[in-house]
Amino acid sequence: MQYAAGQPPIRGQRTFAGPLSFLPAAARYAALVTFAAGASAGFFAWYVIASRAHAVAGDLGLLACIIAGGVGALAVWALYSKYVGRWADVEHEMMLQVDALSYLPFFALWLYVLQVPGSIGSASFMLTMVVVAWLAIKLAVLAYFVRTVRLVSSIFLATRIPLILIASVAAIVIGQRAGHHWSPQHGLVLDVWSRWDAQHYLDIAQLGYHGIDIAFFPLYPLLIHVLGKLIGDNLIAGLIISNVAFFVALGYLYALTKKEFGDDSTAFHAIFYTAIFPTAIFFSAVYTESLFLALTVASVYYARRGNFITSGVVGALAALTRVEGVLVALPLLYEVWRGWREGQSTALLRGIIGLSLVPAGLLVYMTFLYALVGDPMAFQKIQVDWNRHLSFPWVSIANTLKLIVAHPLSSPAAVNHIIELVFTLAFLALMIVSFWVLRPSYSLYFAASLLVPMSTASLMSMPRFALVVFPAFMLLALWGRRPVINSAIVSLFLPLLGLFTVLFADWYWLA
Repeated sequence: MQYAAGQPPIRGQRTFAGPLSFLPAAARYAALVTFAAGASAGFFAWYVIASRAHAVAGDLGLLACIIAGGVGALAVWALYSKYVGRWADVEHEMMLQVDALSYLPFFALWLYVLQVPGSIGSASFMLTMVVVAWLAIKLAVLAYFVRTVRLVSSIFLATRIPLILIASVAAIVIGQRAGHHWSPQHGLVLDVWSRWDAQHYLDIAQLGYHGIDIAFFPLYPLLIHVLGKLIGDNLIAGLIISNVAFFVALGYLYALTKKEFGDDSTAFHAIFYTAIFPTAIFFSAVYTESLFLALTVASVYYARRGNFITSGVVGALAALTRVEGVLVALPLLYEVWRGWREGQSTALLRGIIGLSLVPAGLLVYMTFLYALVGDPMAFQKIQVDWNRHLSFPWVSIANTLKLIVAHPLSSPAAVNHIIELVFTLAFLALMIVSFWVLRPSYSLYFAASLLVPMSTASLMSMPRFALVVFPAFMLLALWGRRPVINSAIVSLFLPLLGLFTVLFADWYWLA
């Protein structure tokens, strides 16, 4: 400013004319820390590559890796701080300073380079843990500044940490059910999350499709395979994917509910009830529930905002996760129709494109099955192995009643069928009410998501299938604003969640 005004600088005052002069003064030290962290990552990359391909182990390769790492870290740091700071309404200078903290974990890579005794596993596993820590610190910073992120994070941590403790203690203290089960042998703390269907997803990720595994759609095991290759452990990869997806799902559900009803209280109750639902244990296990919920809620969220093509892309991913993913076409279709009726000039064209994308995920898997076994409908036909076949929804209720009568009421089999029936009837009641209370987008999706699994002549796993029918939790959230109803819901959900977690941990059939 002094030079611009034609005045000489004050004697003794330091001027900064270095390469970081474009940054605010308070952020320059943060830039140096970020550059050093990126340079550490670059050196780590050179070290790993050089240990496997000595041809690139020269000084030029080392210098290139260090510079690329430092400059790359600075670029990511600057762009992230600019755009996320603007979204979070945080001053740019402040965002630059606090975001630099997230780069500190990259200095831990020196533990591997220096071969410090007790350092963690392989290079890929070490790098993955550092990246997870990097993202966790960024999330913590956002939670400090943004109330929505803070609320979602608090619900996630307040429900996941107790579940982890309960499941671990149950697996250790309570005798597990006798039987022969596949297990990755990671020890009880991790092994507890790989029960029942998790075996199939881990098997697909490791060996590919064979036998009855074709009943399970490919996106989730594909993600496990990719991340598992990187860190060297498919089970840990599955746990990371499930829990990250659940966090994302809570974020989208909070945003969607707040958009629909306009207040934080209803949005908070919606994600809270979802996180403490009796079968919410599956959100943290190696199951598709968390990924499927994240994708379906996101698809409806973008449809509700008029981003029809984005909604279709995300819907295609949902259909590649579970066959019910194609049902997001119903709320998308309704929102396209509403947009067209309200005079949005491009709504119809964008809507047609979005709607045509939704079944793409299913078609991709059907094409794969045709190439693999010669039958694109093999995923549906294999359901007979679980005594499932197409029928009217009421047939599944009648069959369940027959099974209850066929067993003594005190037997585990009868109790399981009663639980399935009670959950189904409760959600049917909520579905009917939703047509009077919720927007048609949600009630249509609610009805389809409930009636499709009921149309298999069996109510098996209905308590788990109901877990991802998110309009039900939006409806409960509306009622839960009243303290008495909120207390009743929490008093019912939490004990059942604890019980179901213990059952799941000890290899008892849950859903």
